[in-house]
Amino acid sequence: MRREERIATVERTYTVVLTPDREAGGYVVTCPALPGLVTEGDTLEEARQMARDAIAGYLEGLRELGRPIPPGEDQSDAAVRESVTVTLPAA
Repeated sequence: MRREERIATVERTYTVVLTPDREAGGYVVTCPALPGLVTEGDTLEEARQMARDAIAGYLEGLRELGRPIPPGEDQSDAAVRESVTVTLPAA
């Protein structure tokens, strides 16, 4: 008999800024609510996926350091704004 275990998750939604990189092409991604987070992608979809991965890693790092996870949704004046939802295992 196989036993299934459920893993509790927590979702946070953050605003990311996707700025076209005119020199190298693609998009540079930052997240105002998470200082220092920067990633990039060659296309908008790749930049979005890289943002999800970078945010998840950033939040896991905060958790490992015992720091609180920011609630999300910070606003910034930039060319493009999108919300990215990340699902993490509950602590």
